[in-house]
Amino acid sequence: MADVADDLGRSAPPGFLRALRQFLYGMTGHEFAQEALGMRAGLETLFMLVVVGDMIGVPVLPPYYALRVLPFIVPEIQTWKRRVLREREFTEEHEFDLHGV
Repeated sequence: MADVADDLGRSAPPGFLRALRQFLYGMTGHEFAQEALGMRAGLETLFMLVVVGDMIGVPVLPPYYALRVLPFIVPEIQTWKRRVLREREFTEEHEFDLHGV
């Protein structure tokens, strides 16, 4: 990456550029990244429910394709069961972001 130089030919310190880059990311992209991660987690949970929902008592008939995907999802099963079956408070269902403030 090229150094940013001022009028006298001095370059900006690398710590300043890093701090500026992180500040701009926090202003513009951080919320989008967090929302994308949340959406991915939700879709992954839904996918696992459709494929191996019978493990937690959801009556889903295992189709042929679910059995073909099974070797790839075996490492994820324990964490998925822990995430889906944990007890939650009613306040966890709402996002308390400052949207529109």
